[in-house]
Amino acid sequence: MELRLLRSFIAVAENRNFGAAAKALMTTQSALTKQIQVLERQAGNTLFTRGRHGAALTPAGRALLADSVDLVRRADALAHRMQRVAMGAEGVLNVGFGMSALDVAPRAVAVFRSRHPGVDIKLEDMSSTAQFEALGNNSLHVGFVRLPAPPEFGARVIRRDQLALAVPSGAPVPELDRESLREWLQGGPLVRLLPVRGPGLAAQNSQLFTDLGCSPTVMYETSDLLTVLALVAAGTGSAVVPASVGAIAPGGVQLIPIDFESAFWSIGIAWLRESQNSLVPLFLASAEAATNDQG
Repeated sequence: MELRLLRSFIAVAENRNFGAAAKALMTTQSALTKQIQVLERQAGNTLFTRGRHGAALTPAGRALLADSVDLVRRADALAHRMQRVAMGAEGVLNVGFGMSALDVAPRAVAVFRSRHPGVDIKLEDMSSTAQFEALGNNSLHVGFVRLPAPPEFGARVIRRDQLALAVPSGAPVPELDRESLREWLQGGPLVRLLPVRGPGLAAQNSQLFTDLGCSPTVMYETSDLLTVLALVAAGTGSAVVPASVGAIAPGGVQLIPIDFESAFWSIGIAWLRESQNSLVPLFLASAEAATNDQG
């Protein structure tokens, strides 16, 4: 069933005249007549009778008109919605972020929402490992992740992050030369995020400890980074955390950035290369704007 034929049928029914309908459709009367004939063959019925007063619907034509009008309207609505989705006027976008994007991810989402208020955007806290898995199965559309990304993903670097010591405010802090930091980490109890909740952070800490040649004692483990910081503020111990948690660190915690190369990594936005989601490039533009505004 071609929509073109249904539009011709509706035009004749509304105008009650083949000539007037052809003019409205910007076609010739002979072409319109052929289209109605094709539709009548498909319907197995005559749809119009012609007389001195124009074209009148037959009983079969009257029976089919309401459904034809409904189908054409719904097709037009779908075409309009497809255009709006392509323009970023509506749709759904699922965004993941990890602890190193606690500040930039919400800003990027806020910029995106201001530009595309009709889009339903969802922000979910996940490790980079979980984000890559979700991006791969399309349950996530874009993610703020620790780089590098696997080859099947596109990625754009947005900044560098680094490890920092989180210690209770007012507590003595070590000199940040290699030997002093090694001795300080080796001698004091640490609070840490469970590796299963932050595998990227655990791997980065392990890389730093290997570089320094130390094996710190872990006193407490917790599944939430805010709890790690709260335990530090309470004097339970110190922690090695991303410097970017300064955006959420409670009072009573001081952060001392660690400047060794083994303490640095890149943060970026990743997406599945084969994704056809038209909202992804729009979000990348919003994230770039949010990052530039910060800078």
